[in-house]
Order: sequence, then C-alpha cells, then structure tokens
Amino acid sequence: MHHSQMLIDYPANLPDALHTTPTAFAEEAKMAMAVKLFEMKRISSGVAAQLAGVDRVTFLLSLHRYNVAMIDLEEDDLNTDLANA
Repeated sequence: MHHSQMLIDYPANLPDALHTTPTAFAEEAKMAMAVKLFEMKRISSGVAAQLAGVDRVTFLLSLHRYNVAMIDLEEDDLNTDLANA
C-alpha cells in the first residue's frame, strides 16, 4: 500500500509543555487525528487504525480515552444490524 506524508508545523516547545517527547507527541497527534476522523464518520475504524499505526482492536479499545463511542449507530441502524446478525 502506498503511503503519503504530511508535515505539520508546531512550536518546538510543545512536546515539553505537554510533558512528552517529540516521538510520543507525534504518535498522540496521529491517534487524535484518526479518532476525530472516525468520530466524524469520515473513515472506518480499519482506516483509522492504519492512520494511527495500530491494529483495529487496539484502536477501538482506545476510543474511550477520547470520549468517542466505539459504536455510534442510530436506533434504526442498530435494529437493522441486529436483525441481520
């Protein structure tokens, strides 16, 4: 699979201000972006996991740290899914 990169400018002291390392900050930023795009229903949990650099189960189990529901279905959609399970 082909990957692209994105360069983000941020203040050099930001990782220190957050009491983390530059590497840990980059990982946290990737996860936060993946979670937000998943929450907005722009990407699937599988794509979000790839973006965050973790497996799908790890991604889904991490959502609670961001106050994001693992499953966010309307009642009708949930009933349809349950009927087809």
